[in-house]
Amino acid sequence: MLPLLAALAFGLHSAIDANAWRALVADSQFVPALRLSLRVGVVSALLALVATLVIVTALHGSAAWPRVQRALGAVLALPHAAFAVGLALLLMPSGVLARLLALATGWAAPPDVATVQDPAGLALTAGLVLKEVPFLLWNVAAQLQRVGQGADITRQLQIAASMGYSARSTWARVLWPQLLPRLALPLLAVWAYSLTVVDMALVLGPTRPPTLAMLAWQWLLDADEAVNRQGAAAALLLTALVGVGALIARAAVRLVQPLLRARRVRGDRPPRRAGAWLARSVVAAATSIYALVLVMLIFVSVAGVWSFPSLWPQVWTASAWAVVAHSGSTLTLTATLAFGSAATGVLLAIAWMETTPPHWDGRAAPLVFAPMLVPGVLLVAGLYRLTLGLGLDGRYSGLWLAHSLYTAPYVLVALAPAYRGYDDRYALTAHALGRGHATFLWRVKWPMLLAPITAAFAIGFAVSVTQYLTTQFVGAGRYATVTTEALTLASGGQRTLTAAFALMQALLPALAFAAALLVARRQARRLGAA
Repeated sequence: MLPLLAALAFGLHSAIDANAWRALVADSQFVPALRLSLRVGVVSALLALVATLVIVTALHGSAAWPRVQRALGAVLALPHAAFAVGLALLLMPSGVLARLLALATGWAAPPDVATVQDPAGLALTAGLVLKEVPFLLWNVAAQLQRVGQGADITRQLQIAASMGYSARSTWARVLWPQLLPRLALPLLAVWAYSLTVVDMALVLGPTRPPTLAMLAWQWLLDADEAVNRQGAAAALLLTALVGVGALIARAAVRLVQPLLRARRVRGDRPPRRAGAWLARSVVAAATSIYALVLVMLIFVSVAGVWSFPSLWPQVWTASAWAVVAHSGSTLTLTATLAFGSAATGVLLAIAWMETTPPHWDGRAAPLVFAPMLVPGVLLVAGLYRLTLGLGLDGRYSGLWLAHSLYTAPYVLVALAPAYRGYDDRYALTAHALGRGHATFLWRVKWPMLLAPITAAFAIGFAVSVTQYLTTQFVGAGRYATVTTEALTLASGGQRTLTAAFALMQALLPALAFAAALLVARRQARRLGAA
């Protein structure tokens, strides 16, 4: 909490400057960038919410729902930046989709259409929706897996069906009014990320003008102190817009609540619609896009000469992977930094839950969720000032501190349900048999919770690997990770190298999640044998 509060204080101090605000408002790019950011943020957040409602309403309780749940882990393990790179390779004017169209249209050259980095931000919006829907589905699945929650949902659906109501009507009238308030923080995180994203905007977003978050990032990198403060002011404005958007959404819900309540209790039975077909189509399309993105990254990473409109490269090359193989220091830094910050997050989370009562979690929630909700450009500006004051800027220890500040909250959120739900009777039994608390933790509790602990560690590992702004700012450009390399190469147009490093960025979290899955399966087999 201390470094987080200090970073926020430093960031606010830089942003509260009258001259910086005047320069911000007078900048010719400000209004178009603000308009673009609001459009992309609102549209992507609303589309992600609507898609989540449709998918859960139509597929929950069907044979497709468990398959969707199983696929969420792999989908979420794919970092945003790597997904953005693959999607750009798929959609760009010389990408595979354009080449397939060229077969039917006879194009001899790529179309003169901005399918990526388009002025309207459509590619960025699509990328955000495709990454945010799995996150919201994962949160819904987590709510449904709470103790007794799944059985209660099934019972309510059965009661409503016996009264003649369809599952769709029951979800709209009974179940979503219960679940949506519990999804307030995930929805707020989606809105904050959509409005302030930088890594995906670097690959998919417009450049003339860029989004306001991109402008803030560029200004914060400037060597001029006055321009830095202008960037901090833009970051603070984005933070305020996140809060204003949340307040507007809350006010809108309160305004329509009487109308919704009247509709829910009206008693009519609307006709059944083809919602299941639509939901399956959306899931199938999204799954296909994710598969194509991974195939594109693999394919392009070994494609040499590849003239348009040919579907097959004329020359294959492993030069990009040779560069990756010689980038041992980059891979080692990424892995060790992710391991150290994830381990720090796990230790802090366990220490918190072992030494505090459960009701303290609510008191800590604002600071726990702050790194997820405060725009990254504001927080990293404060982190840079903090590490500069501590003499940690441009050092590994500073990077570890900055990454841990992001990984710890995610680890705590992931581990808390399983840890808080642990049956305390095991502790009473161990103590009654004369065992001390330390022995109980080492021999009983932590081995029983090994699966959720390793899963939380994998989440923290993935969060660290994806850090871009923190590595750039706090590392002072002296440290290269697979994420910074992939995004730097993407902006430079080096296609094969970009794909190779994006694949490496996806591979490292995938290995962590695979290890967590192996631990979970091994523990399940042991429990089954017992």
